[in-house]
Formats: sequence, structure tokens, C-alpha cells
Amino acid sequence: MPDPNYKQQYIARIHKVQDYIEEHIGQPMSTEELAAAAGFSKYHFGRIFQAILNEPLAHYVTRIRMERAVFLLAHREDKNMTKIAYELGFSDSAVFSRAFKNYYHISPREYRKEYRTNCKEPFLLSEYNKDAARKERKANRFPITGKISIKNIPEQQIAYVRHTGTYETLAKEYPDLIDTLFRYAERQHLLVNQENSVLAMYHDNPEFGEETQFRTSLCLTVPKNILFQEDGPLGKMKLEGGRYAVGQFHIRQEEYADAWNYMYKEWLTGSGYVPRNCSPFERYVNPYGELQEVEIYVPIEPI
Repeated sequence: MPDPNYKQQYIARIHKVQDYIEEHIGQPMSTEELAAAAGFSKYHFGRIFQAILNEPLAHYVTRIRMERAVFLLAHREDKNMTKIAYELGFSDSAVFSRAFKNYYHISPREYRKEYRTNCKEPFLLSEYNKDAARKERKANRFPITGKISIKNIPEQQIAYVRHTGTYETLAKEYPDLIDTLFRYAERQHLLVNQENSVLAMYHDNPEFGEETQFRTSLCLTVPKNILFQEDGPLGKMKLEGGRYAVGQFHIRQEEYADAWNYMYKEWLTGSGYVPRNCSPFERYVNPYGELQEVEIYVPIEPI
């Protein structure tokens, strides 16, 4: 019978490759390079990747690039086709346009024009309780508001466990994932009184991505002076430093979507800032009780 611990090691290595792809999305990436990041032989890496994620490696890299492209086209009108092409690792705008049209069957310029014309509904940056959120929004456009501040935060090391799938399955598996995170963190003595924060990092934009492929990392910040190793499902990565808009909310579980929507649609659009190219996350200040205290961090830069 296969040993589940060995299987978990394979999954953890694929998670490491996902992190590598996300960090280097603006650069050419060879199969040899990605295999080395995972610690697999280049001759077998492609088959292993597809077996774990049910998606070919080349398709995965293209999908991540294209999903980021549609976000930039829709919400970063300050970036022209050439800037977007370079940011995503294409040699020029013509190569980017061909790749985009092959994937979506529409040119990037046509997509940007259609999105600008047709996007009248606020877009959900979180899909928690999606149907309920839409009903609530019809009655009250922004039922939840929060206190927003601008902060510069340093780069931090984080330990994480990852979920891939819909936010509905994430909610069901959340208790087990958090238990796993803390159990493995405790084994390496990563828990330091008053110095750890619990985060949920969202790597994919639900406005454009395929919901069964959404990647969510449940994270624990670890002080810089503590060294630790990746262990089974426990991964290790950096939380990117820089400027963030930080929204402070006291909300019920079913109101998380409204808080995210307030951040992006109400505050961000009138702030003088645009989203920066890294993952947003939640920090759980007090996740207990009917009203939960949470901070939402959105990476930003000036327009």
C-alpha cells in the first residue's frame, strides 16, 4: 500500500514549483529550471507535475500568465500592451498578443475595450458565500465598511499549507488545514508567543480564474531568527514586503466577501492607487466569536 507521507512529499514539491513560477512569471522558465526547483529529474518532472495537478506543465504556466494578463488589461489601464508583455515574460507585444488570442480567441486590445464597455457589476475579489453576497449587494451596495490605512511592511518568512480548489471546499477543509499547519509548526518550535500571525493568502484572482484551480495558502509568520525546514505538507516562502492598503474589519463569517468588495471597489477605485503585482491576504487578529476581527492587505502602488 502506498505510504501517504511519501505522496505528501511529492505534493509539497509541486507546491514549491508553483511558488517558483509565481515569483518568476516575468522571466522565461525552462523545464530543466522548474524540475530543479522541485528537486525532480527533468526527464520525469512533466509527468509528475501532471499527475499531481491534473494539468500539463506548459498549460499551467500559460494559464497563470493569461489569468494575470486579463487582470492587468481590465484593471491596470496605466499599462500599455508592451508593458504588460514584458511584465509577463514575453519578448514583445506582438508575441503577447498572439499568445493571448490563441488562449482566449480575442485580442488583448479587444478584450480591454469590451471589459471597459461591459463591466458594470462590481467584481468579487473573494467568492465566500457568493450567492448571498450578490443578494446583499442588490439591497445595499456596500453593507460593510472598514478603516483603511496605508502601511509599508517588511519582507517576512512564512510557513504554509496549501489548498487547491473552490472556496467552498476550502471552508470545509479549513479546520483540518489549520490543525496541520500548527501541528507541523510546533514540531519545529516555530510558535513564539505574540510573534506569529495567521494569514490566508490568495494566489489567484476569482474574477478571472477557474474556481477549481484556486490556490489558497494558510500561513504562519515566523520570526527571521528562526530557521526551519519544509516538512511534509509544511512549505516555506516569503511574504513580499512593500506598500499595502490595510483594511480593518469587525465582521461575521458570511460578510468576508463584502469586506473584500469594499476594499477593491469602493476604496481602491478612489484612492489614487492601483493593485501591485503580488498576492493579497487576510490577517486574523481575532478569529473567534460571532464578530471576527480581520485585516485585509491589498498590495498597492501609486497610479
